[in-house]
Amino acid sequence: MAFGDVKTANGLKELDKFLADNSYVEGYTPSKADLSVFDALGKAPAGTYVHALRWYNHIASFNAKERSAWGGQALPQVAGGKPTAAAPAGGNDDDDDVDLFGSEDEEESAEAAKLKEERLAAYNAKKSKKPALIAKSSILLDVKPWDDETDMKEMEKNVRSIVMDGLLWGAAKLVPVGYGIHKLQICCVIEDDKVSVDLLTETIQEFEDFVQSVDIAAFNKI
Repeated sequence: MAFGDVKTANGLKELDKFLADNSYVEGYTPSKADLSVFDALGKAPAGTYVHALRWYNHIASFNAKERSAWGGQALPQVAGGKPTAAAPAGGNDDDDDVDLFGSEDEEESAEAAKLKEERLAAYNAKKSKKPALIAKSSILLDVKPWDDETDMKEMEKNVRSIVMDGLLWGAAKLVPVGYGIHKLQICCVIEDDKVSVDLLTETIQEFEDFVQSVDIAAFNKI
């Protein structure tokens, strides 16, 4: 999977177009392919790239240790043909300090084999100390107003004012539903053990001056 140089307008456009119909760069769960593109971007895309921004904020919600446990293969080339490592750039994961197999130019000798064994042992020791992964879900919510006179900016402001331990708000956009009425479509990531989806939707519906109803447009376990 390649999108050209994702630091350019054309590359970002292709990435945004792809993510309009896909939650991740490859498959249905985050993988090292997502990290390749995430690292190549370097920073969050502009708000005009709605789907790419949603995806970027979602990937950014994971810490370095969680990302290092993702499966899949890193993309061989992104961002103008530059190779991208599977681990997140600038991350604090101790795994970044471990080179399993050393330099490809190392001569196959007894000393090189010993070095590989030591590095593999160090990697396994650090990996065994990692905490269990936290179960998370990515949710796309449709928040519907009463009519075309509802202040949608104020509605979004109220929705984002909801603060819960384990809740992270992502990108949002207005989607036309007809007769001049738009619904607010907003993405969030929750920690399953901390945030109840039913409680979240009920809390949003408490803004009864703005919100008529809340529907779950998409729900993905991470």
